[in-house]
Amino acid sequence: MKARIRQLALPFDPAPRFEPGDFIEAASNAEARAWLARTADWPQGRLAVWGPAGCGKTHLLHGWALREGAEILRGPEIDPGLVPAPPTHPMAIDDAASVPEQALLHLINAAGEAGQPLLLAAEAPPGRWNVALPDLASRLRAITTAEIAAAEDDLLRLLLRRLLVERHLAVHETVQEFLLRRLPRTPAALRLAAARLDQAAFSAHSPITRPLAAAALAGLLDAEEDDGLMTDAPAPSRPDRRVV
Repeated sequence: MKARIRQLALPFDPAPRFEPGDFIEAASNAEARAWLARTADWPQGRLAVWGPAGCGKTHLLHGWALREGAEILRGPEIDPGLVPAPPTHPMAIDDAASVPEQALLHLINAAGEAGQPLLLAAEAPPGRWNVALPDLASRLRAITTAEIAAAEDDLLRLLLRRLLVERHLAVHETVQEFLLRRLPRTPAALRLAAARLDQAAFSAHSPITRPLAAAALAGLLDAEEDDGLMTDAPAPSRPDRRVV
């Protein structure tokens, strides 16, 4: 008689999705979107999009690269000794502030010599990066920048809903409003909260109620209680989790 293999449901981190249609457009990212739609207008063919973690920089960078046929480089993966040949396609560098200085200078120069557009994404504008090479510092200060500003209420609400759906978490709207009122008002905080809620629901074998959410997010939520919030409505049943 064959032994039965037990299947265990596991929480999981969804793979990042950078499909252009999935990007949440809002006033806070309108400046960046406008510049990315006008590559030919970039002074010296260079643009830097900047803003806090989780604000959508990488998503926009991937969308631009798809439209322009650009090569995407990740800052932490670039070899400090890189001496690139003049590129034959546009280039996009994510987490550009982490690129070794000499390599970044070579990349900027190579793109300029080839007449290829160069897009950088980082959490701060290039002019504020702490760099030692004078030539690099001068080039960074000259790059046109587009800021992604603090997220609006509607953007945060839509983002939280999407993050929960991606993890197959059924969370009543009153609980979502509770979270939005008490979580730090950043996309990065919402992503961290969704991951913690996923783990908590898996461990408790329970839908996410307000008490469960408060316990799972202790230390992340604002300490002040909002007395105006409605009590929890019955939570909808949670879809089946992925099994391995």
